Amino acid sequence: MIISHDLGTTGDKATLVDADGRVVAADTARYGTDFGARGMAEQDPEAWWQALCEATCRLIQSVPRAREKIAGVCFSGQMMGAVLLDNKGQPVRPAIIWADTRSTEQTNQLIERVGMDNAYRITGHRLNPTYSLEKIMWVRDNEPEVFARTAHVVLAKDFMVHRLTGVLVTDPSDASGTNAFDQQCGTWSEELLEAASIAKTLLPEIAASTTVVGTVTPPAAAATGLRVGTPVVLGGGDGPMAGLGAGIVDSSCGAYAYLGSSAWVSLAAEAPLHDPKMRSMTFNHVVPGCYTPTATMQAGGASLQWIIDVLAPGEDGRYERLLEAAAGARASEDGLYFLPYLLGERSPYWNPRARAVFAGLELRHGPEHLARAVVEGVAFNLYSCLQAFTENGARIDHVDAIGGAANSSHLLRILADTWGVPVRRRDLVDEATSLGAAIVGGVGVGIFENFEVAKRFSKVREEELPDPEAHDRYARAHALFVEAYQRLEPWFEAL
Repeated sequence: MIISHDLGTTGDKATLVDADGRVVAADTARYGTDFGARGMAEQDPEAWWQALCEATCRLIQSVPRAREKIAGVCFSGQMMGAVLLDNKGQPVRPAIIWADTRSTEQTNQLIERVGMDNAYRITGHRLNPTYSLEKIMWVRDNEPEVFARTAHVVLAKDFMVHRLTGVLVTDPSDASGTNAFDQQCGTWSEELLEAASIAKTLLPEIAASTTVVGTVTPPAAAATGLRVGTPVVLGGGDGPMAGLGAGIVDSSCGAYAYLGSSAWVSLAAEAPLHDPKMRSMTFNHVVPGCYTPTATMQAGGASLQWIIDVLAPGEDGRYERLLEAAAGARASEDGLYFLPYLLGERSPYWNPRARAVFAGLELRHGPEHLARAVVEGVAFNLYSCLQAFTENGARIDHVDAIGGAANSSHLLRILADTWGVPVRRRDLVDEATSLGAAIVGGVGVGIFENFEVAKRFSKVREEELPDPEAHDRYARAHALFVEAYQRLEPWFEAL
């Protein structure tokens, strides 16, 4: 078996996957996020390690002889963050995660020195405060004493690999989400690093996602319950891993939507997809030679979780109850809209100053209308993201949904009607990213011959077909949704 770890925003999901691609057992250990003023979003790397140890120990104890059967460990991790380490590999401050948007000033410096169009051509991404390079610059400019102690900067999964093996390395998929990676050359970008005045020596070596980078050390074995010498496969970023777990291994596989704390739509391609409006970005896939054009919104599932926490705090069964109530309510048809920008926004606007807004509220609107407006707001924003692909030649005839929120048929029906294409639920919505990491780990240690096994392991279990009349209504409502943002954009800046 392979034990895979998905280091997400809210916790580490550890999963045991056997040689037939079956999930044998799974366990999640939670950790918190420190959200502060002016876009701060940080986590404690030690909390990641503690979660990994707890989840691994519980998983090993839950399956007979699991410890002896584990042929390798592999990782998927939240992307675009920055974990700053000293020369002994210890964190010098909390990790700055993807949701942090404090580095606006540093982003503007890079735009002035490199140019947005040029940077997009080099990296496949806009220059933006959500990326690692700008976060590193922010620490240098605002915490010089901390930066002076920094010898290495890595991503979340890289730090866990280091804790298990003592090796510091990253992979192309995670590197491609830093704003410091030359996508055509496959190396760190001299131009971007020079413009940022960041030394390349701070960044790790880059190796293929399937690389066995080392084995579990005795101290790590004692903490996790793993055997000393268990192979550790590097893995990759959670976006490409989710795609692999959804069976998206080449351009023939269609598109998928990940509905987690952040939410995104993505597909596989043989070359980067560069949108003239720069609404989307392109990551390197964990599949060598393949890319994953992606459009990511900051607060997809987080918007749904927020409205549920506000309207029904602590209530049992509140998620399905509210979504069922929302399914019977009207929002945009009734003039009520929600702009889901609780954490600023990446795709399609790339505006860290954007904020969430209810527009069109009337006295007659109740909890079900608010919940429906939030669901539709997420659907509308992701529809704008899908348009960034289709307007540039991508053909999307269905979207496969994964991630925790994909468990709701009510939600999938709204998505299908909004997007105008069938939306299908995969059989492993919660474990898709973990399955992707297990496949990479299995290829790395030789259990799986190639990545094509993903098509076999991930199956479609449910399909929601769009109602053409409903889609026409949503298309008109989407235009008003877009107009609402455009009219409010100057106000966000003033705010």
